[in-house]
Amino acid sequence: MSAQPNLGMQVTTFENPLGIDGFEFVEFAAPQGQGEMLHDYFRKLGFTAVMQHKTRPITLYRQGGVNLLVNDDPDSFAADFAKAHGPSATGFAIRFKQPADHVYATVLGNGGEAITDKADSKAIDAPVIKGIGDCMLYLVDQYGAKGSAYTDFLPVQGADQNPVGFGLTFIDHLTHNLYFGNMAKWSEYYEKLFNFREIRYFDIKGAKTGLVSKAMTAPDGIVRIPLNESNDPKSQINEYLDAYKGEGIQHIACFTDDIYGTVEKMREAGVEFLDTPDAYFEVIDQRIPNHGEDVPRLARNKILIDADPETKQRKLLQIFTTNAIGPIFFEIIQRKGNEGFGEGNFQALFESIERDQMKRGVL
Repeated sequence: MSAQPNLGMQVTTFENPLGIDGFEFVEFAAPQGQGEMLHDYFRKLGFTAVMQHKTRPITLYRQGGVNLLVNDDPDSFAADFAKAHGPSATGFAIRFKQPADHVYATVLGNGGEAITDKADSKAIDAPVIKGIGDCMLYLVDQYGAKGSAYTDFLPVQGADQNPVGFGLTFIDHLTHNLYFGNMAKWSEYYEKLFNFREIRYFDIKGAKTGLVSKAMTAPDGIVRIPLNESNDPKSQINEYLDAYKGEGIQHIACFTDDIYGTVEKMREAGVEFLDTPDAYFEVIDQRIPNHGEDVPRLARNKILIDADPETKQRKLLQIFTTNAIGPIFFEIIQRKGNEGFGEGNFQALFESIERDQMKRGVL
């Protein structure tokens, strides 16, 4: 896989002293006896188990350039994290062009925190620091032409090592949910450690609740981490924090070059997506003139569409699964020249999740 994914557009980049170069993987775990649900769900999303750790029950799932680890090791940092949080994202990895040891020393000097508890039980041999909610943030320098981060893994017999799956190609962004008042802490964390910058800011209000979101982007323009917080105790952000017992990754957004085909295959495999009312699709032509999309197919699949407010031509298509791993869900996204996060859809998404909360009696 190439280091720089093809977004179909020119992304905004800036000074990149550590050489950030995309996401490598997200790691997941579940409490003992619940791990099979992770394997089942990733297969439904079109992933294939391509590698297995030589000595530990850790599986690498792959689809295009998206790597997901399932860590079933009962004596590990991941197992302890899942015991505290339930099914969860226990870590994620960022790639660096600079040597990982240099990155680690620099990041600690910038205010990063080392992990001391069971740090030797990490899933791969790479330096780690504390990430969101004290999960593991891996610093990876072995990828592409520089080697592999999975030197302690063996290929699964007969598995294609580069499966196309349902068409996902790379991790587009990871969204974090924060306790109210922690937005500045986490935005500064990413700024000081890695030279992230804020590129978007949203203040969303639904029928009953609201949230604030600040989108942070790394210097490579590819690693994007939106941060969410809400002062409403019944908001979807705080429902997540209660369910997860802390801050963490809210959703993982994966890019596709053909969102229609990807979503249709996922639906056929049993993946459930958030609903969108028919009224949303009835006004697309007025909201985004000359969009060129197949509206009946959009409506059938409940796919959202957005465009930049200036030209209405730089488009983005997206859809969100229902909660899949504890309160964590996935986003499927296709960018057609649009660097944003579906600002015009934030309201529609927020209201969709509110309706789901109402159905479940939370609101």
